[in-house]
Amino acid sequence: MTVNEHTQIPLSHGSACATCPAAHLQRVGIDTSNADYVVALAGNPNTGKSTVFNALTGLRQHTGNWPGKTVTRMEGMFRYGDKAYKLVDLPGTYSLLATSEDEEVARDFILFGQPHVTVVVVDATRLERNLNLALQVLEITDRAVVCLNLMDEARRHGLDIDHRRLARELGVPVVPTAARQGEGIMDLVATIADVAASRYARHPHRLLLKDPHLVRAVSDLASDLQKMYPGLPNARWVALRLMDNDPRMVEAVRSGELADLIAAQSGQMGGPGALELASA
Repeated sequence: MTVNEHTQIPLSHGSACATCPAAHLQRVGIDTSNADYVVALAGNPNTGKSTVFNALTGLRQHTGNWPGKTVTRMEGMFRYGDKAYKLVDLPGTYSLLATSEDEEVARDFILFGQPHVTVVVVDATRLERNLNLALQVLEITDRAVVCLNLMDEARRHGLDIDHRRLARELGVPVVPTAARQGEGIMDLVATIADVAASRYARHPHRLLLKDPHLVRAVSDLASDLQKMYPGLPNARWVALRLMDNDPRMVEAVRSGELADLIAAQSGQMGGPGALELASA
């Protein structure tokens, strides 16, 4: 098993992307032809996310911009066993509520790009603040790994973090790392591989709705979304954002962009009437 291979060995053409929304990934400039799995890397600024990215990909990386955006996109490759992984470094953000272009890019990629794994890098010395983003990611996808980075700093500050208990609470694997020293990186790679291959039982923490009227409203709207947009990933989360009057999500529905994104990821053309849902 190797990470950071710098020799120019042709990467294998896997079949995994036959089950992922390659059309949308290509639309945002992600070439999946030489990768078995696509992995998104998310996190707050200053969590060591770039260090984790560099530790995983080494020299096999390149930069560009997201189509139509001024936001820079970094991507690279690594191998583990006989599989090739494309790692996409998402913009550093504090949330996925799409109040900025960076947040919009990260959210749309996780939701519509549907990467095989989303790694959320958190700062072990500022865990409470960083878990806000991790919990938002878990609302969208259960194919997630929490990278508990800067463990060296946590130890220096006398912090003792029970990462196993945290994993039980979050319902997804948590891997402690100190990326600057390379600590935990191979464990992170092995965990990414397990989640990508569905070898890890996932029960992600999700928002618990207690008001029965709200539960019914969310359920009804999610059901309508699924009927009108077959193949919509995580209709419950989209319903919650619409009910919260998320301007970016509302506009995506009104403009028909939501239907376009779903059509792209399913390889179909056309879609249901967006305005019909927006006025529901």
